[in-house]
Amino acid sequence: MTAAPHLETLLWRVGLKHVAGVDEVGMGPLAGPVIAAAVVMPPGSYVDGVADSKVLTAAARERLAEEIHRRALTVGIGVVEPEEIDRLNIYQAGLCALRRAVEALAVVPEFVLVDGREIPGLAMPQSAYPKGDSFVCSIAAASIVAKVHRDGLMRDLDRLYPGYGFARHMGYSTRAHFAAIREYGPSPIHRRSFAPVRAAVRGVTDTQLPLAPVTGLD
Repeated sequence: MTAAPHLETLLWRVGLKHVAGVDEVGMGPLAGPVIAAAVVMPPGSYVDGVADSKVLTAAARERLAEEIHRRALTVGIGVVEPEEIDRLNIYQAGLCALRRAVEALAVVPEFVLVDGREIPGLAMPQSAYPKGDSFVCSIAAASIVAKVHRDGLMRDLDRLYPGYGFARHMGYSTRAHFAAIREYGPSPIHRRSFAPVRAAVRGVTDTQLPLAPVTGLD
């Protein structure tokens, strides 16, 4: 199911030219940053085929992200690194990434459409939509940009910290990832506040933990 610009069109029609869609990825992994993206498209413009990044193939995400970057008025990226995640907690880290993405835009949005929850501290009006990345066009675009950006970072980190398989599982909890933490210990990009990381260090077996599939993740 692709997302459509119904909400954006309503806002454009009342004279709001800069409408931002915002979403984050990387809330669940054991390693790596949380990444959020904010996307502002020109009034009346949208990228056909955008959808929740989790239902798209990697090739489709890459193609759509390139087109979104090319056609958007501005794209902002917000990053929260693992050390900050451990200090803030993952919920607050997600909100922080969303806010930073909006603040990174080259124009100040007149209205913000955000996936799931409102962002504290924004100076402009906003509306939050549960599962908004599945039906709000600009939020879906943001989810794609954020996912592609984070996957690229994790591939870079895989070269920096070989042995953990970051390029395959993107930091999520898989048996291979859990085994690597037990063998090598946590890397500098592991989230030490996450229970599976602490458990791996203690030598807990992977059969005692819920493990995420590699595909279909945020």
